[in-house]
Amino acid sequence: MRTTFRTLRPTAVAAAAFAAALPALATNGYFPHGYGIKAKGMAGVSTATADDALGGATNPAKGVFAGNRLDLGVEWFSPRRVAERSGAMVPSLNGKVESDKTSFWVPELGYSRMMGTDWSLGVTVYGNGGMNTTYPQGNFDCGGGPANMLCGGGTLGVDLMQLIVAPNAAFKVTPDHAVGAALLLAYQRFKATGLQAFDNAPGFPPFTSVPGKVTNNGYDSATGVGVRLGYMGRPMPTLTVGAAWSSKIGMDRFDEYAGLFAGRGDFDIPSNWSLGVAWQPDPAWTIAFDYQRIQYSDTPSVNNPSRVMAPLGAANGPGFGWDDITVYKLGVAWQVRPELTLRAGVNQGDNPIGAADVTFNILAPGVMKRHWTGGFTWALSPTSEISGAFMVAPRVTVSGASLFDAVLGMPGAAGTETIGMKQYSLSLGWSWKF
Repeated sequence: MRTTFRTLRPTAVAAAAFAAALPALATNGYFPHGYGIKAKGMAGVSTATADDALGGATNPAKGVFAGNRLDLGVEWFSPRRVAERSGAMVPSLNGKVESDKTSFWVPELGYSRMMGTDWSLGVTVYGNGGMNTTYPQGNFDCGGGPANMLCGGGTLGVDLMQLIVAPNAAFKVTPDHAVGAALLLAYQRFKATGLQAFDNAPGFPPFTSVPGKVTNNGYDSATGVGVRLGYMGRPMPTLTVGAAWSSKIGMDRFDEYAGLFAGRGDFDIPSNWSLGVAWQPDPAWTIAFDYQRIQYSDTPSVNNPSRVMAPLGAANGPGFGWDDITVYKLGVAWQVRPELTLRAGVNQGDNPIGAADVTFNILAPGVMKRHWTGGFTWALSPTSEISGAFMVAPRVTVSGASLFDAVLGMPGAAGTETIGMKQYSLSLGWSWKF
């Protein structure tokens, strides 16, 4: 035991340092479409598959089936975000901007080690996020000179990063059935820029309950702890089933943004759960399916409607209006030759954002619905392999009436706002089985 933890500790520390620059993503809401390069190639399917050591991010029971292995990966992620306002009675409110940042690098790490025939220990390092935007000021004018799309000054945007280090353990209760648990040690940081109009600016209604804690305060950080539980079993040699549940991670508040997020800067990581099945109709083929539910209602600052009659930062204050979502993931793997496996999949999820909440979600346009994926694994030797994956998510848009109608005092006066996004990603990883 002591030897194992000496091995895990430097691995976790190095991974945490490497992953500290994780960018915000936006796929299934703000959760990535999958964790692990092999899973990414199969639309994120992972609840009932045991071909990597990323159990802390997916299903911690898989460790005793995955065996001794190290998985390292990196993803190039490219979201293309656009926001537009049209039809406003004041022409200078109309315009279109695209978020400048379109390339991000996202690392991940998984390590698993058997501690006998029936149990394993491991660690997973992974990231969430979903609210990274950087819009240039553009050619807007809200009556006081040049402004950005939300009537503030300078660059408009937010940057949310969530990093989770997940030590995990799994135990076989019978030779074909296992349970597992992971401790979720979470760190997140956030900043917002260009939201001066919501900081009780002159000429605007009082929007926030905590003036000076809305925008342009640099990065603030928070930590929290949660747990993930899992089950994996093989009721027959060709069929594997799995289930996993992650608690809500209660996070410290973002004090520097206490006037922006509901609950004076509260921004917890929502609970989520999944059910999965993997079937091998013959040894060369695997067909796998996951059903996932993400509970954004756990986090008022994300779930509260943006049009509530309360100031920003209040316990019942406005949020981004995100609904809970369901995600369906279907993936196929084909072992073409002993050294080559090909993968493909489709990931279909709900869009958490409705028309009534478009204005706030200019900052966080997590509207994606469908992801098409493919991938491969090439065995370099019996103990070493490389894997790759790609993802394409077609553009999705949502339109709705602007919240600035309330400022102008007339329905429709501020026109219609539209947010949209499409995504691409390429991933590459290396695995060592020992």
